[in-house]
Amino acid sequence: MNYDSILPNQIQNYDGDLLFTTEKEAPGNSSIPLLFDDITTKQIAVVKGLIIQKLDSGLNEKTLLLGIDPGQRIGLSVYYLGIHISNTFFMSIDKLVEYVVSIMAELKAKKKIVKIGNGDMIIANKIFESLNLKFCSNFEIEFVDEANTTLKIKNYNQRGKRDMLSAQFITQRTGYWRSVLPLSMTG
Repeated sequence: MNYDSILPNQIQNYDGDLLFTTEKEAPGNSSIPLLFDDITTKQIAVVKGLIIQKLDSGLNEKTLLLGIDPGQRIGLSVYYLGIHISNTFFMSIDKLVEYVVSIMAELKAKKKIVKIGNGDMIIANKIFESLNLKFCSNFEIEFVDEANTTLKIKNYNQRGKRDMLSAQFITQRTGYWRSVLPLSMTG
């Protein structure tokens, strides 16, 4: 990524696309979108998403899409405003859900869709139940057929690469879905 390093007194004349600064040094009114240094404490996928959000032309569909490949290693792929922002894997449902909830809570989207592969429905249902308990806003969930999403990779599964790729393929599938309302609304 290309960037320019400028002094606070040069901000008004800067012709870039985005400013990363502190709130103290930010100009009162800026025609350039601003990001503040407090985002450095957030998940890297959230930071990428916030940058994409600030640079968005408004033509992209306002969707946050997460694909999950359940299993012993749980693959996760995240798309925001049509752009791929994260591929990762987890060894525990709790860590996955914590990460997913932080992404869904921080990134604004009209539609938040979680697609979970149906290869291991026991783990898939545990993920769904945990998300429903810990995320206090509505989202859509889809259980999709994950047949043929697993690629043959040399050296078996280097650092969860196969699980992450499977999760990426899962985001492109359609399945049976339902809208999930937060428990606070359903009682």
